[in-house]
Amino acid sequence: KISSTKTTFSTMLRAATSTVAKRAIASSSRGAPKCVAPRAMAFHASPRREEEAKETAPVESKGGLFGTGLSEWFALPVGMAAAVPIIKFDWYVINEETQLAAVFVCFCVALYSQAGDAIYKSLDEKAQTLLKEHNEAEDKVIEALTQKLDYLKADSGMVEDFQAINQIREKAYADLNAAGKIKPQHDFKVQVERCLSMVAQEEASVTEKTKIALMEEATAAVTEQFSSTKALKKAALDSAIATIKGTATDASADPVQAAFVKFFKEKAAAAEASKDDSEEIAQREAMIAKMNAVAKNEGFFFEFDASGQPKMKV
Repeated sequence: KISSTKTTFSTMLRAATSTVAKRAIASSSRGAPKCVAPRAMAFHASPRREEEAKETAPVESKGGLFGTGLSEWFALPVGMAAAVPIIKFDWYVINEETQLAAVFVCFCVALYSQAGDAIYKSLDEKAQTLLKEHNEAEDKVIEALTQKLDYLKADSGMVEDFQAINQIREKAYADLNAAGKIKPQHDFKVQVERCLSMVAQEEASVTEKTKIALMEEATAAVTEQFSSTKALKKAALDSAIATIKGTATDASADPVQAAFVKFFKEKAAAAEASKDDSEEIAQREAMIAKMNAVAKNEGFFFEFDASGQPKMKV
């Protein structure tokens, strides 16, 4: 009976000791400095729910020894006074379990007092790093969403821009159509002016060549005439001497000039009497061939037939 009573009392004493230790640890944690006390950091990307946001009202506690308001130091004499009969009557047997518990408590106290700040700082630094990375990721997401919003706002006027572009395109097509009606007329005018310019240049060239040929022929005929006739030589010499002396009068005619005038009159009379127009026909055919070649190379709207009449191609 005594043995069973001791076992029962030992079990009750262990339960009471565990309860006292738990309350002592809780009381000591309330007196711990704020820098050591753990902080609960909660951060969410989504808004907290309404029921989670409500704060519970703090429970008032008197604190102290067993919640009586007395100082925790009273537990020391009470424990010493209670330990004497407990150990004396073997209500609690000090064995290897007690030693193991003492070593574990010493380890916890040493760890808390010596490395508590370092562990707290390490965990707090890791928490701050996670929070910083989380905030940076959220900032990037917000920046991307802001850029997308700006892009969508910029694109809100895209319909008006395309409408303005279409109006400009329609106006450009209308201007091109109006210019297309006038351009052929302008091109035709330029082509006709080109042909007229070619005709004028050809006539000027033929006229100049005819003048040179007539002058050469007249010079040769007059020279031969004065070379073969002594009377003409004497008349020409006397006229030249009188002109040099200044004794020439209006009545005295220059025989050389008279010979040239006579030659040209005879040439004109012979041309009027002659019905041979082969030279003119050859010149006209050459001119028509030249203008047709230019019209073909430059894409004129017309060409010339054998008679010199223009014919439209388009």
